[in-house]
Amino acid sequence: MSNKELLQQFYSAFSEGNAERMVACYHDNVTFEDPAFGVLRGDEAKGMWRMLLSRRSDGTTIEAKEIRADGDSGTVVWMAEYTYGPKKRHVVNHITGSFRFADGKIIDHRDHFDMWAWTRQALGLSGYLLGWSSFMKKKVQATTNKLLQAFLAKEKQA
Repeated sequence: MSNKELLQQFYSAFSEGNAERMVACYHDNVTFEDPAFGVLRGDEAKGMWRMLLSRRSDGTTIEAKEIRADGDSGTVVWMAEYTYGPKKRHVVNHITGSFRFADGKIIDHRDHFDMWAWTRQALGLSGYLLGWSSFMKKKVQATTNKLLQAFLAKEKQA
């Protein structure tokens, strides 16, 4: 399978809500990074996708708009539309993912998006007022990583 086909499989699985097909595209030593989670490695990165998709609501849309791969790197421009949090706020997030590949798998995945645009949508007034700040970014990462650690602990018990 080509690296482009690997990315197509990853985003197809994501769109379908199939976390196991997604994480099968990841190398065991994968590194993932985005503004909401920070840096995750290996099982944490895989667990993040399992957690996110386990909380997926009806009406969630994932659309890969541009998929490119050349040699050992690739990029994907994609969009996620979903509801977030207890107030079910509507979020449309425009993301650019950059990838590196090893052994026919994704070994490095970095998602880039406008954190302030995301916090304004997902968090409302507090996101609008503080979403641009490093304080808010650290707070979001602390919250998401706490949720992830609880999810991973629950997975181990099952």
